[in-house]
Amino acid sequence: MKKIWQQLAENLKNKSPGAIGALVGFVLALSLVIFGILKTLFLIAMTFLGYFLGVRYFRNRQAFLDLLDKILPPGMFR
Repeated sequence: MKKIWQQLAENLKNKSPGAIGALVGFVLALSLVIFGILKTLFLIAMTFLGYFLGVRYFRNRQAFLDLLDKILPPGMFR
């Protein structure tokens, strides 16, 4: 069993597509069993939303401040 985990860790370090796919499939199956389909879909949607916001707004400080100005009263965080 230890050898399997070591091999999986090594494949993930090398970014083996098969190992990454297996890990994603395992996590998805486990979350479906634990949470159910609706909660799992909600988790996936929030993950993608967080990724999008991180890539789009948190790389550029000014874009993030402009987003806050749209949501909150202007100048509140300046």
